[in-house]
Amino acid sequence: MAKNYFELALDPELSGVLTTPPSYLAAWTDENVSKKTPRDITFPPAPPTPPDPDVNFYNRMIPGPAGAPEVRVRVYEPKVKSGTLPGVLYLHYGGYSIGTPEHEDLNCIRYVKEVKCVVVSVDYRLAPENPAPAAYEDCYAALVWFAAHAQELGVDAARIAVTGFSAGGGLTVATVLLARDRGGPAIAFQMPLAPTMDDRLQTKSTVDFTDKHGLNYESCRNIWNQYLGAGHEKRDDISIYAAPARCKDYSGLPPCYAFVGGLDPHRDETIAYISNLVQAGVSAGFSLFAGGLHGFDLENPDAVISRQAVETSTTALRRALYK
Repeated sequence: MAKNYFELALDPELSGVLTTPPSYLAAWTDENVSKKTPRDITFPPAPPTPPDPDVNFYNRMIPGPAGAPEVRVRVYEPKVKSGTLPGVLYLHYGGYSIGTPEHEDLNCIRYVKEVKCVVVSVDYRLAPENPAPAAYEDCYAALVWFAAHAQELGVDAARIAVTGFSAGGGLTVATVLLARDRGGPAIAFQMPLAPTMDDRLQTKSTVDFTDKHGLNYESCRNIWNQYLGAGHEKRDDISIYAAPARCKDYSGLPPCYAFVGGLDPHRDETIAYISNLVQAGVSAGFSLFAGGLHGFDLENPDAVISRQAVETSTTALRRALYK
């Protein structure tokens, strides 16, 4: 059988997905979504993270949005602090419907060590039980709490960044838009990585990428249907905080860095976001990694493009917080 475009263009070091597709994809197949398959089957809980010799991490309950439950956050900090540090609000991946901060423990620990910062990761409410606006309101509430408790956490409130991958990237953009529009805490930097931003499902990369070895059109459709409800793409009343690609004014947002893979359905919405920021006078840059599918750096962390992506994004975050 002839190879399709996905197989031909895929970075050779990522070819393992052709045999074993990413496990998270099972959460958003038409079959599993229609059966409401439990997410703990399609996406298992994170295994316990062993203690780290240099980093403390612990859970804390903080006030949620008005009229909503408390929000759990997971705080990561160096065991030995040297002066006031910058802060990173971290928003985990998972298509707005799966995942926890624990699934990204190792990434947050790495940021503490390599960026030299304090990380607050948010256990925001998940769809479909809690559709928009629950997730982005929880993330914004965590930002407000982080800034208000910066001194207690040993953080410089003027040096707080927001970052996340995939849905966490979409929530990153939602959070910086909310902070701008509500006159909330100042944000020094945003880093939405391969963000899930456009619910209209019309970009070329979203429509073209249908191969089930990676995130694809079917996955994206089900993610957005769970978060916003069926028919969202035809509505004109979807909030810009739920689907930030619908925003028409990106002025006044913090500086940005993003990356995305060339075989990622989110490729074109990421490119559009960076372009819109630049046109609005915001300092922004990004990297496009040819041959990379969605989450390529998770699928094979040792691949050359994975190491480049992690190094480049970590450097961008560190430079922004220590300039």
